[in-house]
Amino acid sequence: MTGPVSAGVPPNSVIGRALTLLTAFRAGEEELSLVELTRRTGIPKPTAHRLLGELAGWGVVERADGGWRLGMTLFELGQRAPGQRGLREAAAPFLADLFQATHETVHLAVPDGTEVVYVEKLTTRGGPVVGSRVGGRMPAYCTGVGKVLLAFGPPERLAAVVGAGLVRRTPRTVIAPGLLADELARIREQGVAVEHEESTVGIACVAAPVLDGGAHAVAAISITGWANRLDTGRLGPAVRTAALGLSRVLRSRI
Repeated sequence: MTGPVSAGVPPNSVIGRALTLLTAFRAGEEELSLVELTRRTGIPKPTAHRLLGELAGWGVVERADGGWRLGMTLFELGQRAPGQRGLREAAAPFLADLFQATHETVHLAVPDGTEVVYVEKLTTRGGPVVGSRVGGRMPAYCTGVGKVLLAFGPPERLAAVVGAGLVRRTPRTVIAPGLLADELARIREQGVAVEHEESTVGIACVAAPVLDGGAHAVAAISITGWANRLDTGRLGPAVRTAALGLSRVLRSRI
């Protein structure tokens, strides 16, 4: 699953249509009206209303004043996902140490298609408002964690990202495939990725890969802060140390 859908031809199966409705919710949206859900998914209003009613019976969605919102059952199911839960538990001490040492926002992210999904976030007071959230997604090509996952990931992942198109999000976003490939080569040499106002104006970050038993990244750790004061050169070694420590823990569990 690669994120929210847009209006078009909805799936034929009941399960497909139900998932299409659920993935129509975007990061930061607490509720959506029935009209907006049908617009985004292309599912006829009577069908959408019926499916939402059945999903509400399972606690997957809930009725709200303005329409519908995601339900507690989804949160409970997410907590049972063994892969990401185990990763978060193993990463917790490393993320906490990094947060205490830097007093900056700390992220843990994993790859999913052409995007990254944030599985943990520690936020500091006084830091910038970052658009990330636990369970939220961002493009891989313009985020620090995403670039690390591309640099230390299989070639097919980068090919999919380039094939989907590199959209300019800020004046600093790298949208030329050749320039992106050159940057990823430097990241592989240096072991860290630096993003400076490429995903969001005013924000910078430095990220490092969490590696499996080989050379592929299964996750990434980053520090994010104000672009005009975050010293990525000074903080890079700390992020890399945390990522290497988590890599060793994960390899010991294989």
